[in-house]
Amino acid sequence: MNHSATRIRTLVFSPAIRIFHWLRALSILVLVVTGFYISWPFLVSPDSSDVLVQGWIRFAHLIGGFLLTAITLVRFYLYFFSRSDIERRSFRDVMSVKSWITQLKSYLWMGHLHKAGVYGPLQFVTYVAISLVALVICITGLVLYANVYHQGLGGMLWGSAAWITAQMGGLAQVRIWHHYLTWAFVIFVVIHVYMAVWSGIRFKHNSVDSIVSGYDYPKPDSHH
Repeated sequence: MNHSATRIRTLVFSPAIRIFHWLRALSILVLVVTGFYISWPFLVSPDSSDVLVQGWIRFAHLIGGFLLTAITLVRFYLYFFSRSDIERRSFRDVMSVKSWITQLKSYLWMGHLHKAGVYGPLQFVTYVAISLVALVICITGLVLYANVYHQGLGGMLWGSAAWITAQMGGLAQVRIWHHYLTWAFVIFVVIHVYMAVWSGIRFKHNSVDSIVSGYDYPKPDSHH
């Protein structure tokens, strides 16, 4: 009896990409929680002299910020210079009107999604946009850091930070944009998690398990 495979086990995410993905998720969680607390420190009364809680939360925020900055830079590097071109191949679909129509139809339960790389065109554009948001939020975070800590790294960044602060219209504006971009992250994460789960249910592959194991299981006739 002949048996034909209904799915093909395909490596789509390298160990480096998976590790950085979950480290970035952890850093974003820490940054959002600690960032909102820093903006509204509700655990200690205003007239209290206890600053240890705020100090530890600020410390966690700084660690998360430096981690996100490092990962953002490394992910830009891996996109352009990784030995695997599966992410770079996704750019082909962005330039194809047919690929856009195919992805939008698949979201409306009209056919299946066929991709040149690991992301569809809408996914690719969204991930590029949130990567740029991450870059800007890291820059504004470093500007805020340099305006508080004037020695060491803060001192080294002070010249650039002062220029960026002036260009953005003052430190208050830097803080406001830093806060707005945080909400962009929050909204993205909610939609991202929902679509990752939905995609696994809709297409029976290309879901959350891929970013855990690194493998996807498309059908043999899928353009993957």
